[in-house]
Amino acid sequence: MTKLSNKNNQTTPLPDSNTLGNSQPMSRKKLNKLIAIYFLIVGLIGIGPLIYWLSNRSDRPERSNASFTSLFSLNHNYKFTQRRISLANKVLIRADNSPDKQAGVVAFAQGDFATAIDKFSASLQMNRNDPEGWIYLSNAKAAQTGNVIKIATIVPIGGNLNVSREILRGVAQAQYEVNNTGGIGGKLLQVEIANDDNNPEVATQIATALVKDASIVAAIGHNSSDASIAAAPIYQQGGLVMISPTSVARNLSGIGSYVFRTTPSARFLASTLASYAVIDARKTNIAICSDTKAEASKSFKEEFIAAVFEKGGKITNTNCDFAAANFDPQEIASQAISDGADSLFLAPSVDKLNQAVDVARANKGRLPLLGSHTMYAFDTLQQGQADFNSMVLAVAWHPAAIPGNQFALKAKKFWGGAGSWRTAMAYDATVAAIAGLKSSNSREQLQKALSNSGFSINGATGRVKFLPTGDRNTTGTLVKIRPGKISGTGYDFAPFKP
Repeated sequence: MTKLSNKNNQTTPLPDSNTLGNSQPMSRKKLNKLIAIYFLIVGLIGIGPLIYWLSNRSDRPERSNASFTSLFSLNHNYKFTQRRISLANKVLIRADNSPDKQAGVVAFAQGDFATAIDKFSASLQMNRNDPEGWIYLSNAKAAQTGNVIKIATIVPIGGNLNVSREILRGVAQAQYEVNNTGGIGGKLLQVEIANDDNNPEVATQIATALVKDASIVAAIGHNSSDASIAAAPIYQQGGLVMISPTSVARNLSGIGSYVFRTTPSARFLASTLASYAVIDARKTNIAICSDTKAEASKSFKEEFIAAVFEKGGKITNTNCDFAAANFDPQEIASQAISDGADSLFLAPSVDKLNQAVDVARANKGRLPLLGSHTMYAFDTLQQGQADFNSMVLAVAWHPAAIPGNQFALKAKKFWGGAGSWRTAMAYDATVAAIAGLKSSNSREQLQKALSNSGFSINGATGRVKFLPTGDRNTTGTLVKIRPGKISGTGYDFAPFKP
């Protein structure tokens, strides 16, 4: 052991490591524990408030994540909607696409309007009946001038392609005519196409996008009553005129001062058909098939029932709902006959047209058939064939209903055929918007022009004049399915006067 001498020459032994460890084990351990406890307490005092602050701060991670999710959702909805809208920068009807048409939309998107015009023209040389191509060509020509006025049209491309084409043909023809006669106050008309699939939720998203686009001064659409009813409040609140060419549901009547339609309402069409059925055809006990989930179908059914009762007829208790999960087309005609029916009225929604065809096939001619305006479709003739022979429908218009009709003559030159009632009503809706915009091209002034009691224009189907409810004061006409060569199916819709 080492010794250390002090001032009194006394020696004090210095402990070696072993001695130190053995002589002071308790005091050093206690000191270490005290130090550890001290730092623990200090840490808790400092961290505790920090944890509390983080858990209660207004922008804590949970809310930040919610904000991020909301932002992501908004961005997703924007991209979803923009994929469905095109001025000429994308092809929406892919069934009518071609290399030239695709090159045209690419050129248009790049601002190369001269090339776009050449490519769209070349595409139309191969497919003259492509209404989207005609609208894009007119849009490119208008863009080249730099002096434009823009409207939109909304069609159900993913819901019913043929119906979409019918509507677009009316819009395209009206656009072509106005742009080739000087435009609207020197401005050429552009038409933006939007696809809502006849889906009410999608329709509201598209309506919102159109309202936000200040360059859009009117909207021609929507097709189905469900889509129109869902979108109408958005147009009304946003102050953008909406003119539906095809929505007949009574719930659309008076829904807003910015909402109009050029087709007769279900009441006018149903009354025309009921008069024929009860008075002329002497069918006094009618079975009905309708779609309880579609506003147009429900409206037509209710108006038809009221008109039949008013004229002295009756309706059977036959249960036939195209929207029912257990819908069985094979049993409908047999049930109707068992219920004492002397005729069968089919009023499907556009989406349930195939089910109506199945009912007609199963009927096998046992009951005379009546149909709503929805049945006026190429698919009815193509799929139904002889099963629909002699069916009578009430529709808004037929090209032969007005002798010497200029629209029908021009449409035949333009498209190779006079077109359907949807084409004519879309044309009327577009020319009504054009006429209203000639006095002023603002949204508000257009609404005032169309609402004016003195507003009246000559359209494809006669005078276009709107009631205070936004409805058009007009009646329907009857057509009958007969063997013919016009449609190419072996059967045609022919004008019919009992």
